[in-house]
Amino acid sequence: QLVESGGGVVQAGDSLRLSCTTSGLTFSGYAMGWVRQAPGKEREFVAAINWPGGDPYHLDSVKGRFTISRENAKNTVYLQMNSLQPEDTAIYYCAGDYRGSSRSLNPKHWGQGTQVTVSS
Repeated sequence: QLVESGGGVVQAGDSLRLSCTTSGLTFSGYAMGWVRQAPGKEREFVAAINWPGGDPYHLDSVKGRFTISRENAKNTVYLQMNSLQPEDTAIYYCAGDYRGSSRSLNPKHWGQGTQVTVSS
């Protein structure tokens, strides 16, 4: 129901933009977020945004580098990632929480994930 795209292999300092769109799931009313999981590490919330677009949250380690946004007319949420570092390497998942909050996202819907690999 959530489909991510935009991952890839880049070098440190490069940028990527991840996209997540819905398939068969209405976008309206959903707080949306991005969660990542690196090998051997716990899953962590990277960013989240309320419906229809307020109160964006960003993990401290990505503040100033990553930006979450959404384009409701296109049922799409984005994660713009600049100044990527090797520690950003992970699988990035899109997540949705109906009537949820960007500060306490409890996703009920998940994408399949997209791999981001940053080489030094």
